[in-house]
Amino acid sequence: MRFVSWNVNGLRAAVGKGFEDAFRELDADVFCLQETKLQEGQIDLSFSGYESYWNYADKKGYSGTCIFTRVKPVNVTYGMGIDEHDHEGRMITLEFEDFFLVNIYTPNSKEGLLRLPYRMVWEDDLRAYLADLNRNKGVIICGDMNVAHQEIDLKNPKTNHDNPGFSDQEREKMSVLLDSGFTDSFRYLYPDRTDAYSWWSYRFNARKNNAGWRIDYFLVSDDLKERIRDASIHSQIEGSDHCPVELVLD
Repeated sequence: MRFVSWNVNGLRAAVGKGFEDAFRELDADVFCLQETKLQEGQIDLSFSGYESYWNYADKKGYSGTCIFTRVKPVNVTYGMGIDEHDHEGRMITLEFEDFFLVNIYTPNSKEGLLRLPYRMVWEDDLRAYLADLNRNKGVIICGDMNVAHQEIDLKNPKTNHDNPGFSDQEREKMSVLLDSGFTDSFRYLYPDRTDAYSWWSYRFNARKNNAGWRIDYFLVSDDLKERIRDASIHSQIEGSDHCPVELVLD
């Protein structure tokens, strides 16, 4: 089964930059989007053979997630069920027969780490939510998790230390999540691969120079990791400041 995740940084803009061609080329069974920046009714986008599920932020033009799936889910849940977290359209959970899929757009800590205290609460509540799911069946987590976990996951770790997405606190929360029973699928297959990034700043010719960060993930609960067959980063696909990432499971 093939899964793709992509932070499109505005779905309407991405559609104008070849999104539909990329969608068909990637040919995923389940295709997860983050940062759609839409309200209901603002786009008419469908693909033959796919059902779609949307979670919109209360604030217009902000955040938002979406999933297109060929495989009909058993159940669909929006958000964590915690009011503090459920107004920004940041999560969709699809329950399938033998696993849950959770599409996540993790809050950015913002310049100066102004939103870091909220981010820490989000991380703890998310980990509890995922653990609860995993008591029932396997869990796949995907999306823009807004953290480069290790120094190998960004081009310039020293100059970015304590910047949003590479603070000690954010990195530690990712470590705690992984230690609680989850596996980073890309690092599972490619523990030492360098220069593998999924996001580049629009400034300083960052993408041209591959001065990027790996902040888009597929994590799987440890009970599913033996089913991982491939994990890839499609850095050649443009249309956003992020590129799509992929997971293939038996």
